Amino acid sequence: MDWHQLLNKARLGGRSAKDESGRTAFLRDHDKIIFSGAFRRLARKTQVHPLATNDHVHNRLTHSLEVSCVGRTLGIRVGERLQQQNRLPDTVSATDFGDIVQSACLAHDIGNPPFGHTGERAIRAWFQERGQRFLDMLAPQQQSDLTFFEGNAQGFRIITKSEYHQYDGGMRLTYATLATFLKYPWLSADAGSASSKPGKYSAFVSETDAFHEVALATGLLQHSPGRFCRHPLAYLMEAADDFCYAIIDLEDGLEMDLLHWDEVYALLQPALPDSEEVRELIHSDIRDGRKAALLRGKIIERFIEAGVEAFVANHERLLQGRMEGDLIGHCEPAVRDVVENAKQLSRSKVFEHPRKIELEIGAFEVMGALLDGLIEAAVSHACNSTKNYRHERIIDLIGRHSFPENLEQMPEQERIYQCIMRALDFLAGMTDNYATYLAKQFSGMAETRY
Repeated sequence: MDWHQLLNKARLGGRSAKDESGRTAFLRDHDKIIFSGAFRRLARKTQVHPLATNDHVHNRLTHSLEVSCVGRTLGIRVGERLQQQNRLPDTVSATDFGDIVQSACLAHDIGNPPFGHTGERAIRAWFQERGQRFLDMLAPQQQSDLTFFEGNAQGFRIITKSEYHQYDGGMRLTYATLATFLKYPWLSADAGSASSKPGKYSAFVSETDAFHEVALATGLLQHSPGRFCRHPLAYLMEAADDFCYAIIDLEDGLEMDLLHWDEVYALLQPALPDSEEVRELIHSDIRDGRKAALLRGKIIERFIEAGVEAFVANHERLLQGRMEGDLIGHCEPAVRDVVENAKQLSRSKVFEHPRKIELEIGAFEVMGALLDGLIEAAVSHACNSTKNYRHERIIDLIGRHSFPENLEQMPEQERIYQCIMRALDFLAGMTDNYATYLAKQFSGMAETRY
């Protein structure tokens, strides 16, 4: 792989992309994502704690913005280092790296359904346990999209198909940004045990053409049929995400009194500078949450430095598609261990809190009630079966205009699949609050909003 092709500025569909005064093509990608409705709805979607009443706790929007900031810095610093070593074409700037990674970071969670990973699990469980009759109508690869529903693939569908220019390029982002977004560059059918993260993938079968177009346009190496290596900048997007939530989850834990300052500080200490400023802060009387916030910048700066060093040291392996594992695994031991230990502490004490468990159980019921109505109506619409007034009204709610224009010309199996995917677009786009309200409405138990 080479940087000239990896940083392809053309937009999906082979559309030309021009730089503007004050905005490069890659920065325009950033703006397209920021102004999208799908991005805006992240403000009311779960990061870790469903339907959190504490305004200081992170949601998917605040998390995505923070990740984008870290990603931008990682990208720029990596670009500067590679420029200093004469490893970049003259046409590529360090700022390009920053803009691309920042845009991909902004979009990295845009496909998350209501209730985050719990919502993903609820969709998978519904099709595996209650939706078998609908699965029987579909081809095996189409079934994989549903029984292993993945927010990353839904995100790729949003940015390439459903947002802005529906069924005609979506957001029409540059190939470079789209390739950087592909954290797991293969389809659901290829997301088996051979992957380092089984069950993870970045594209549904419905986006096969767009997926292959992006891979070809950016020159991603193909490891095996349907499986490509990552774009090198995808490693920076992933690292930015890991760096942020490793620290932010701890802050949220302190905010919600699920963690104690002593255990958080003991975990972070190996990555903190040994300075008078830090020692004074640690021993001050300010509240624990503020201590964590003030130390956050120093911790993340250390993380960024380690991430840049790891990327530059593995530059050739990245271009050859031969680097094993993620970027954090190649960082200095102190940083690597702090990130992994932070994740483990959050898993054991934050993620297992009874309040979170209670809400997750409720989320399964909400998603199940919605899927009962949405999928039945979608399949009825696809098959033009005997008109059912309830189904017709659900299709009106989803939006008749939002289904493919050529639906009637498709074979029945493809019609059913496309209608189910459109129903999942509607569901995955909901906020936690709207999903909860609509599930009650479907059951006749909701209070009017008007």
